[in-house]
Parts: sequence; structure tokens; C-alpha cells
Amino acid sequence: MVPFPAGSSPDILARAIAEPLAADLGQPVVVDNKPGAGGNIGTRAASKAKPDGYTILLTINGPMVTAPTLYKKTLGYDPLKDLAPITLVGTSPNVLVVPQDFEAKNVQEFVSLAKSKPGELNYGTVGPGSSSHLGMAMLEHEAGISLQQIPYSGFPQIITSILNNDVQAGFMVPGIAMAQVKAGKARALAITSLEASDVLPGIPTMASQGYPGFESISWDAIFVPAGTPDDVVQRLNESITKILARDDVKQKMATLYFTPAPTTPEGLTELVVSEKKRWDEVINRLGLSLD
Repeated sequence: MVPFPAGSSPDILARAIAEPLAADLGQPVVVDNKPGAGGNIGTRAASKAKPDGYTILLTINGPMVTAPTLYKKTLGYDPLKDLAPITLVGTSPNVLVVPQDFEAKNVQEFVSLAKSKPGELNYGTVGPGSSSHLGMAMLEHEAGISLQQIPYSGFPQIITSILNNDVQAGFMVPGIAMAQVKAGKARALAITSLEASDVLPGIPTMASQGYPGFESISWDAIFVPAGTPDDVVQRLNESITKILARDDVKQKMATLYFTPAPTTPEGLTELVVSEKKRWDEVINRLGLSLD
């Protein structure tokens, strides 16, 4: 079950895993797309499924980390109680993108410019509570700057506005941003992983530009309904870990700017808990609720 539409990065990752998983398990694996509400609808549906090992969820960090705080009344599931972890699939940094002719050439210059023009610089997001919003809110807090959020329906609209200089910045998914960066039409100032990325070579991290600990990554992971037998959890973990080590799967993930990052079930739980703590601080500081 994938709570996003066909052709989305979670869908592509799920289909890259499904075929070899079917071969390893000796039975068909069907990708079922249940999009809506930023992934919350499909994630909730998976959490209510029978815990017999026949429903597997591939979802992103939003429904597992930020949604419980943004939708305290209406979410309909508890990620840590209603779903059992299998493994992290992969991670991808976001990219801080500005117009090609923008006067700031690095993060320090961007912050200095923002301080000289409080509230005047615009940044694009895909909506309140999204990673594109919360990442910039975290930078605003850490850098002591004030920017103006401009919400859009999707990242393609944001990059178009950056190219037109209607907005001056955005934390973007690299799958949308990097084509314009490589074409010399936009500039990438930083990536939001703590370490340099093999799939985004040459772009410095936020951490290396004066903001140690600044991390805002996208990740995809696999879960099953809580109560799924332990032997099934371990079997799926072992199988998917092997699949993520395959060269063909790595290559498919690299085209999406994702790096394989399999974990134990316990490691995935630790990630969800630590990420939730990080983003709860940002959401609560903003007083943000989407109920």
C-alpha cells in the first residue's frame, strides 16, 4: 500500500522493491495506491488492516512524524501504536534553491541579506506544515531571520516562481529542483543532510555553512499493521534489506536522489521518535494546527 499517486517517488520506490520481493517471497506483491491528505489517508488505511503480513505500507516521514502533531483531532491513527516498523528504505536531502542571478551565493550571504530585509524575502512551500515550510521555519529560528511564506500546490509551481524571481528561495525536493540547477537556471545553496550526499555531489550542507545539526531529510520506510507476527516482521526486514543492496535498485533510487538506508525495526522506531521530537519543537513554536 502506497498512500501517494502512481508516478510519485514513493510509488516508484515501492515498485522497485515489489518485483524482487515477490520473487523472494514466492508470491505476488501488488502495489495499491491510496493517495490523499498528504499520505495520511493511505497510512491510516494500512494501520487498520488485518495484521497477517499481507498488508505492507511504504510511506514517507510526514504521515509518521509531523501529522500526529498537526492533526491531533482528525488523524485517526497513532504511528507508534498502530503500525509496526520493518525498515527504513532510503533518505534524500532537501535542497535550498534560489534564482540563478540571486545576490546571495551561499547560506551566510542569504542569512545576511534576509537580516537586512526583514519580512521582504519570499519563500515557496507546498503548504503549512510541509517539510518545505518547517525546514525554513527552523532556519528562521536558528538564524534569527524573518521571511514570507508563499504556499503553492506543488514543487513544480515553486521552481517556476523561483525562475521568475517571484519567490527568492525554497527548500525543495531535488527531483524537481536539480534539472533547473543543472541547466544553470537556478542555484542550489545547500543540502539539508548532515553529511555530503553522493547523489548530490558538490553541494555543501547547511551544517557546513554555519548551522551544525541542521537536518531536514525526506525518507521512505516500510511498516505493517501493529500485531503482525514477529517472524513475519523479521522475514520482511531480511528480504527488503537484501533488495536494497541490489545495484539495479540502487540505480533506480539514485535517479530520485535517494540513497538506500536499511535499518532494523528498532532502528526505524528510533528514527521516528527522534524526528518527531525535532519537528514537534518547530510545530509547537509556530503554534501550527491543521485540524
